Amino acid sequence: MDANLTKLPVEERIRIVEDLWDSIAHDQKALPLTADQKAELDRRLNAFQADGNLGRPASEVISDIRHRL
Repeated sequence: MDANLTKLPVEERIRIVEDLWDSIAHDQKALPLTADQKAELDRRLNAFQADGNLGRPASEVISDIRHRL
């Protein structure tokens, strides 16, 4: 690890990681899906089309998680 990075405050290092991740996510074609990932996406899409279950709103799930903490 670059010793200069360890000298930065944690908040700054987190921001750098976030920026780096965003730059990777922006270029999604650079990381094609594997055959297993495609199969899993197909399985999930087929399950959704079969039952039409939209799942739960994220706000509801987050609220449930917070109540368990």
